[in-house]
Amino acid sequence: VDLSQVMFITTANVLDTIPDPLRDRMEILHLPGYTEEEKMHIARQYLLPRQIKENGLRESNISISDKMLRMVIREYTFEAGVRNLERELGTICRKTARKIAENHSAKGTSKKTVITAKVLEEYLGAPKHLHEMAYKQAQVGVVTGMAWTPRGGEILFIEAVRMPGKGGLTLTGQLGDVMKESARIALDYLRSHADEVGIPDTCDDDCNIHIHVPAGAIPKDGPSAGVAMTCALASLLSGRKARHDVSMTGEVTLTGRVLPVGGVKEKSLAAYQAGITTIILPERNKADLRDIPEEIRDAINFEFVKDVKEAIGKVLLPKGETGKTKRVTARR
Repeated sequence: VDLSQVMFITTANVLDTIPDPLRDRMEILHLPGYTEEEKMHIARQYLLPRQIKENGLRESNISISDKMLRMVIREYTFEAGVRNLERELGTICRKTARKIAENHSAKGTSKKTVITAKVLEEYLGAPKHLHEMAYKQAQVGVVTGMAWTPRGGEILFIEAVRMPGKGGLTLTGQLGDVMKESARIALDYLRSHADEVGIPDTCDDDCNIHIHVPAGAIPKDGPSAGVAMTCALASLLSGRKARHDVSMTGEVTLTGRVLPVGGVKEKSLAAYQAGITTIILPERNKADLRDIPEEIRDAINFEFVKDVKEAIGKVLLPKGETGKTKRVTARR
């Protein structure tokens, strides 16, 4: 078979599993996931009308508001695309068709079905995905990081505590080797720059430090949590509370330089939905702002740093200051 004029097009959620010789022969095009607003328009204009038609309904048989569509997107799907979203809408339409058929045979008439939160739970069950929300108040040793997954962005919390011991470091939360190295780098950086950062006691020999990244059942890896881990440890060792409305991402070197990371758009979307008001990014990620929707750029203050000391100064509150307590909820 002559394949000289054939072009092969493949898709993948992650590149790590593609063999290097094959990957070297490919031109790779990165397609970012849809935003929640884009999913809304796709569902309203294409997916819902198609499922209404395929399930024998008319537009007059079912009514679902934008608020309920957002609930389906946020609480019943977790993906970069819209495949599962269409499945859930199909389920809603099928159960609506069955309900209309039962009512029609029983009473000889049918009414429009209005999809409410109660109806959603009846048709789709309990919410399948509960996204993390930002903490309501500043705490010592707890900061908000951001992660990229093949299904979109997520925020994650870095929690650090210390206890009497012999200078050991414990890491939990199913962390991969690269993320464990980030924690080690963060601690060693702070110990070697204690005076510059304002840490009176790095507890080299008289205490143990434990870093945990919920949720423990989900594997996590990558270097982009370096800034968050450094800020969490700096908060713990200095006794200064970390701002609860700030999230951050970036790789940290042993000398404190902050290196660029990927997935900025997806991470920013997750932070926005969680109620974050300020995002700290590496200086070299400034160009990635053009990929972030304008509504998010207007709602969030983006701060750029070259050195992790700058990030620490922006995240930690002055000694004794508690920070303002406020209710932080997801943006709808």
